Amino acid sequence: MAAKASASSPKYRRVLLKASGEVLMGPGQYGIDQATVERIAGDVKTVQELGVQVCLVIGGGNIFRGLSGAAAGMERASADYIGMLATVINALTLQNALERIGLHTRVLSAIPMATVCEPYIRRRAIRHMEKGRVVIFAAGTGNPFFTTDTAAALRASEMGCDALLKGTKVDGVYSADPKKDSKAERYERLSYLDVLSRDLKVMDASAIALARENHIPILVFSIHNKGGFADVVRGRGKFTIITDGG
Repeated sequence: MAAKASASSPKYRRVLLKASGEVLMGPGQYGIDQATVERIAGDVKTVQELGVQVCLVIGGGNIFRGLSGAAAGMERASADYIGMLATVINALTLQNALERIGLHTRVLSAIPMATVCEPYIRRRAIRHMEKGRVVIFAAGTGNPFFTTDTAAALRASEMGCDALLKGTKVDGVYSADPKKDSKAERYERLSYLDVLSRDLKVMDASAIALARENHIPILVFSIHNKGGFADVVRGRGKFTIITDGG
């Protein structure tokens, strides 16, 4: 019985889940797929019921990508601010799905917009999690030229998270896109320096460096597998872990 309890118990006390906005599209090409949002919300509930404190950062690429806007001729800072607003839309959508299944949530935005959510205040965010609320961080860092990956590493550091979980389309980190290259090598473990030196496209360099500086392990897994979030939190399932030692 003790071994069974140990196998089902979480390895981490407080985690941050980072998911791209594209994840919310589901099978679509743009926007939000409600069934996908509801499935992710259910996975978050499963993890919280394990006694884990959960916070999230969601990208905005399903609605608008700052880099794409800049590439099309838009001024980069303006494009990035539009992208930040897209993350607020996604955060409010996920908040609604979470509350519909009985979770208490708070959306905290790095860009103040008091009508729809709270402004980001570090101590308030920590207190919300201590009270059992799921906290969703919106609007990135509040600054242009920084990705939501960097925002995730920053918030994980500020919240004192035990791990940063990156939910992607694949079950870990590969040497190349496994959907395009059948010979792509999958890694079980990597160091932060491995990711940087091999230029592996897991998260941007700023996010990796920030996680390394604060000794926060990054676990990369497929968010498309139902229950995958809970499995990784328990140390099970398929994922790649990025730490100091690799």
